[in-house]
Parts: sequence; structure tokens; C-alpha cells
Amino acid sequence: QVQLVESGGGLVQAGGSLRLSCAASGNIFSINDMGWYRQAPGKQRELVAAITSGGSTNGADSVKGRFTISRDNAKNTVYLQMNSLKPEDTAVYYCNVRIRYGPRNGYWGQGTQVTVSS
Repeated sequence: QVQLVESGGGLVQAGGSLRLSCAASGNIFSINDMGWYRQAPGKQRELVAAITSGGSTNGADSVKGRFTISRDNAKNTVYLQMNSLKPEDTAVYYCNVRIRYGPRNGYWGQGTQVTVSS
């Protein structure tokens, strides 16, 4: 089994910053892709940003230039630095980790609430 523990969410004013962390532990052979998704009330879950084992990244157009994804392979941890936050960034943020020999859709964190006030 693999466990993911997320931290770093909270309430922030528009224009502010937050940093999310997601640490993976358990029966991990090696980690492939790591990513962050979010789901706002009444909306589908969407990809925010992802990073491969080699460090290549991709992300939603809505967050480019504001959010940065990174990872620490020694700590099996993925981060999401969120700057210039907007009210429309308000959502529950979930990390997703895909490991070698693991489920095709990877493992999900429990979610952390990010609320941006105007």
C-alpha cells in the first residue's frame, strides 16, 4: 500500500501565496509521474500541474506563470507553489502519484482545501 499525506492548504487573500506538499510513503518501488488536481464545487476534477520522474512539467493554462510544481525524489514528495492566487483558484486540491507496478490511475491524496478570498 501507498499513503499520501498532503499539507499546506488554507485561507488566503487574493494575490497571496500558498505552498502545498504531498509526501508518499509505503510500498514504493519507484515513482513515475506526480501531479496536482483540483475540484471546485459543482465542477469536475481538473489537472493543475504534473511532473515526470525526469523533471518535465506541464500545467493548465489558467495557472501558467503563477503556479510551479516541483518534486524531491529523495523525500518522495511533490510540491505546488501557488502565487498570485485568485478567487477562482478556490478548490480542494488533490495530489496524484503513479508508481512503477502500481495502479494505472495512481494513488490519490485525501485532498486539501484552498480558499482564496477577494
